[in-house]
Amino acid sequence: MEKKTVTVRNLSLGDGTPKICVPVTARSLSELEEQVLKLQNAPADMAELRADYYNGDPIEELEKMRAYMPDMPLLFTFRTGEEGGERSISPEAYAELNHRAAVSGAADLIDLEINRGESFFERLCGKLQKEGVSVIASFHDFHRTPDQAELIRLLSRMQELGADMTKAAVMPRTERDVLTLLSAGTAMKEQYADRPYILMSMGRMGGVSRLCGSLTGSAVTFATAGAASAPGQMDAELVSRVLSVL
Repeated sequence: MEKKTVTVRNLSLGDGTPKICVPVTARSLSELEEQVLKLQNAPADMAELRADYYNGDPIEELEKMRAYMPDMPLLFTFRTGEEGGERSISPEAYAELNHRAAVSGAADLIDLEINRGESFFERLCGKLQKEGVSVIASFHDFHRTPDQAELIRLLSRMQELGADMTKAAVMPRTERDVLTLLSAGTAMKEQYADRPYILMSMGRMGGVSRLCGSLTGSAVTFATAGAASAPGQMDAELVSRVLSVL
């Protein structure tokens, strides 16, 4: 299947080369400055602002981060408590916050959780895209790994709902779970994906999934330049070296 790419600030996502995204998990503006400095010295292709960590107005933080990094592709993510984030938020507040991020012009991509509901997702996705941002539909399961058919169904459904990119992050209980995730990625690459997708198996056991995107087709891998935002994230320097070898 022919697959389109997504381009943000001259960075091509989904072109066969996994890109390194470093998350920022600052709780204050002083922490933001410290983490951005570390990120700027890391081999990062793009940055993710995890706005759910911030103890103030996340749009203030987003605009400050854009000022620090005017040319870096920037993903805005408010990860809800239901999907492993730092806090819960009502659907209305979630929609308003993400729309403010899009209107600000500071975000290039916005992560939207598919588990907020399909109709809710579809409406908000279209609204954000009208503001010129690309939307990553995301699914997280911190307890298990769905089987291959379910993973493919989830990613394919997120495509149908209009996301520019899709993402699934799941937790392995066994080594075979990791292989299930990798096999689902290969199937997406060969048969089902018509746009970029991101797949990862979390935790130490799933670490290999963060390094083999060129094999499975996963467009982005998340790595650290300081604090991790999810179980199993590796140091960006290490990830960069391994990706260059693979």
